[in-house]
Amino acid sequence: MKKMTLRQIVIPLVTLAIICFMYFGPITRTPFENIIISIIIIIANYIEFKGKPFSALGFKRAKFNAKNLLVHAPLVALGFFIFYVFVVVPGIQMLTGVPIDYSSMSQLEGNLETTLVWLLIVWATAGFGEEIIFRGYLMRQFVKFFGDSKISLAINILIICGFFGYMHMQQGITGQLVVVIIGALLSIIFYIRKYDLWFMIMIHGFFNTLGILSFYFGLV
Repeated sequence: MKKMTLRQIVIPLVTLAIICFMYFGPITRTPFENIIISIIIIIANYIEFKGKPFSALGFKRAKFNAKNLLVHAPLVALGFFIFYVFVVVPGIQMLTGVPIDYSSMSQLEGNLETTLVWLLIVWATAGFGEEIIFRGYLMRQFVKFFGDSKISLAINILIICGFFGYMHMQQGITGQLVVVIIGALLSIIFYIRKYDLWFMIMIHGFFNTLGILSFYFGLV
């Protein structure tokens, strides 16, 4: 492991403190919280990596192409969604005996205008925001500090996806456990794809799109 400079140690710690304050502090949470945190992360990376904030997050120019983002990613997202609907959700609900709380989504059924607004919001806050925060920054910083051995990767995924699940408390305990599993699978894909963040953003965005459309058409 390369020896880190003081800047590479202090800046991530300060950024992590800001992220925790934004999530757990006295500030009222908003739908745009992840966007604000993402901007803070990009600024922090700009300082830490001397004007190259995006490559450190996993935004790889070579991976930014139509085949990768508009063919492979949607297909993976579709398979992921099928696995989520028919395996993960029923399995966790059977384990907990409690259904996922989808009450916040009820307003989408048959409401095209609200659904379109939600699609824009989830692409910005979940597709881009959550992937930049949890995979691009937190996971990559953990690898920077502790490496990516199998043990380190397992601890990395356990901590970050536990955090990821906690942030979805509005879905109840079943929803949180489901999100932990989905987050872990996304993290494994991120690792297998050699930290290609573009790919993860598209998977996450298309996955959420399928979910929102399911609510719109009353399938959930």
